[in-house]
Amino acid sequence: MTSLFAELTLREARLDDPDAVLLIDEVQKFYVTLYGGPDTTPIDPLEMARPDGAFFIGTLDEEPIVMGGWRFSREQLELPARRPAELKRMYVVPAYRGRGLARDLLRHVEDSAREAGADAMVLETGGPQVEAVGLYRATGYTDIGRFGHYKNEADAVHLGKLL
Repeated sequence: MTSLFAELTLREARLDDPDAVLLIDEVQKFYVTLYGGPDTTPIDPLEMARPDGAFFIGTLDEEPIVMGGWRFSREQLELPARRPAELKRMYVVPAYRGRGLARDLLRHVEDSAREAGADAMVLETGGPQVEAVGLYRATGYTDIGRFGHYKNEADAVHLGKLL
């Protein structure tokens, strides 16, 4: 398996960027199919922009196919970290999955957070997202205490990793 990541044009963007809006709409439709409703996590677009976070879009031949970003977490976490960041809006268009793009983007997002002073990355996902949970666990994420918007949802999965 070879990654297309080197062929991507990866750029930092805002959540209201037209490519971001397109991909966010696509992932929300996926969540409706999978969970019966969209992700309702409140996200202020400024939280995912410098200096409080960063958001990235990857395009291939000018087509947006991946996105992901981070914001500094304000949650009380059961993790030995002073300045954790929270992974948000990771998504790969279905036609491009299985090519290593998510793993490469995750590494890029983690590096960006680390460079901004984060010492850990945390995330919430859902148990039905088997491939995503598998990716996170394969890249060093482990179970942590429940936190965030979905902390009371039975199928929510809460993971963290020291950077």
